[in-house]
Amino acid sequence: MFTGIIEEVGTIEAIRGGHGLKRLDIRAPRTSGDLSVGASVAVEGVCLTAVEVGEGSFAVEVVPETLARTTLGARDVGDRVNLERPMAASGRFDGHIVQGHVDGVGEVVAVFAEGEGRRLRVRPPAALRRYLVEKGSVTIDGVSLTVAALDADTFEVALIPHTLDVTTLADRVAGDGVNLEVDIIAKYVERLLEPIR
Repeated sequence: MFTGIIEEVGTIEAIRGGHGLKRLDIRAPRTSGDLSVGASVAVEGVCLTAVEVGEGSFAVEVVPETLARTTLGARDVGDRVNLERPMAASGRFDGHIVQGHVDGVGEVVAVFAEGEGRRLRVRPPAALRRYLVEKGSVTIDGVSLTVAALDADTFEVALIPHTLDVTTLADRVAGDGVNLEVDIIAKYVERLLEPIR
């Protein structure tokens, strides 16, 4: 389990493989420091497994299902990526419950300044809209955020300067795809309220 609090922004150093399995080599000195082979790590909000760990870097493999359902298939060498290791059982719960299971890819439709920070307006897939509530939680590219505004087709989040400094969200522009994970509690409540068949 993750919390959506980004620990480091890494850089993709190499991409190997084709339309099937892809391997991403990621430069990330802080994250790789105590990472071990077989450990989970969230890359842009996607829970993956470290298959190799080296001096200041690590590698993950991404299967076709994940490439098709997230933005990782569109990433290039040199791209920056948000990274988070799983929360330790003794750790502080700073964000919200994040599984690293991307529910869909949204589209950034607008980015505009708001004081020292920015607002990001995102169009989610239609199937995810019912899980979004004003002041509720949402994860964008692995970052735990609060829904600041909501209309029929889009939602907005407010990004403080710190978030812009320590995540890749400062790189996002209109037209970009972003990985979205909605609140798991909302999904469980919906399932529990479904009629028993």
